[in-house]
Amino acid sequence: MERLQKVIAQAGVASRRKAEEMILDGRVRVNGKVVRELGTKVGPKSEVEVDGVKIEQEEHVYYVVYKPSGYVSTVDDDKGRKVVTDLVPPGSRVFPVGRLDYNTTGLILLTNDGEFSNLMTHPKFKIPKRYVAKVKNVPSYIAIKELESGVKLDDGFKTGGAKVRMKSVDHKKNTAIVELVISEGHNRQVRRMFEAVGSEVIKLKREQFGFLTLDGLTTGEWRELSRKEVSKLRELANPTVPLEKRGKKKKK
Repeated sequence: MERLQKVIAQAGVASRRKAEEMILDGRVRVNGKVVRELGTKVGPKSEVEVDGVKIEQEEHVYYVVYKPSGYVSTVDDDKGRKVVTDLVPPGSRVFPVGRLDYNTTGLILLTNDGEFSNLMTHPKFKIPKRYVAKVKNVPSYIAIKELESGVKLDDGFKTGGAKVRMKSVDHKKNTAIVELVISEGHNRQVRRMFEAVGSEVIKLKREQFGFLTLDGLTTGEWRELSRKEVSKLRELANPTVPLEKRGKKKKK
């Protein structure tokens, strides 16, 4: 069940605020009856009319996509670059949940459910994301501790604590493979975090989002999330769920 004004907005008739005005003005009917209550909820089979015209309710879809490098995380691009929505079947008007940089690869979610997207991206819900970065200039022990406790970015923003693990080091090339788990998603955050401690990200991949991983997918591929997975992701946004349980992989 969804709020009536949300259904009208998702159908592209008007913004949610304008939809509320339409409801109050008596311009909306549900199953043939005028509805003026803003709290009214409707199901997918409810017949909704605005100014006598029936609107089509779009069924929610949820995809996990293995984003390749060279795609932008948006619905369209004024520079003509490839967009992540090109990777999933046409039909539903999906959009990316958060963003991955143009050259960053890995797990990204696509959906047409705005409420779900907000739950997955708002910092207060603390959904963990695991990244693996290849960096130039091997981070020192002190740099790792700074990343773990939070660093100040170039715009003055102080990041929250991160989980950091050094996976491998190539002393000859002065490079390292570092795993980083954060629950935020500011613009280019991982790259900027490493820059703040004197390292440069050469390659970056997001390998996990909550309990979701890229298992079974190769670059450019996608799969649809099950109802159980969507429900579990919603549960992860529940502040009563202990943080240590939010990034656990789903048992098969």
